[in-house]
Amino acid sequence: MLPPPLQLAIVGRPNVGKSTLLNQLIGHERVLTGPEAGVTRDSISIEWSYKGQPVRLIDTAGLRKRAKVTGKLEWLATSESMTAVQYAQVVILVLDATQPLEKQDLHIGSKVIEEGRCLVLALNKWDLVSNKEGLLKDLKERLTTTLPQVKGIPMVPISALKGKNKEKLLDQVLALYAIWNQRISTGKLNRWLEGIVAHHPPPLVSGRRIKIKYLTQIKTRPPTFVLFSSKSTELPDAYVKYLINGMRQSFSLEGIPIRFSVKSSKNPYVDEK
Repeated sequence: MLPPPLQLAIVGRPNVGKSTLLNQLIGHERVLTGPEAGVTRDSISIEWSYKGQPVRLIDTAGLRKRAKVTGKLEWLATSESMTAVQYAQVVILVLDATQPLEKQDLHIGSKVIEEGRCLVLALNKWDLVSNKEGLLKDLKERLTTTLPQVKGIPMVPISALKGKNKEKLLDQVLALYAIWNQRISTGKLNRWLEGIVAHHPPPLVSGRRIKIKYLTQIKTRPPTFVLFSSKSTELPDAYVKYLINGMRQSFSLEGIPIRFSVKSSKNPYVDEK
């Protein structure tokens, strides 16, 4: 029995090579392309598969800044693109590597993360970049400061026109999708929690230390966790970030959004006396 299809959206600013990339991924020219920005007006859904995983590919109309969305047709296209992101599970954000990470790119990336979707950056036109190592370093630094919600967002240099690295891009999509669906047992989480709290205890509040009780994962897609503690509203954001970053490293959750909340409650795993 085949697994359910992976909902994959391809988004980005107009004329960065989204439709050209889609044609390369499926192996034939299914989508009209051209040098003019905005050739693709409607979202197009294509059923396909890769390495045994059914995929529903969605090529979206180019996303533009609101001030540049003129005319009812383009407004509808932009709205439809954001709807595609909402219903996607993994989103490929195509960037023009010769002018990467403009403000609109960061806005799109932020929306993808807010929706709890996996984000992969496809650096198109990579063959036109001269200082490749310097660009990658600069992009990693900018992502760390501009999209701090997710550590380790993958970046894959590609050439949509030549099909270069398309398999590497899809392998990254499958890898993130698997992590996004991952469930970690409560026992494993709390063994980890005990060690990390012992290494760095939570701070004192009014002379009393906040007690960390237990941690559990309540859902996947994206991985969502709830931490129970005393004085939950007084646990500093910095300490919560410390726990989230520790989870990313210990449970290989790099590159995906994590939802994490703190609540006050008794520990049901401890017998009452």
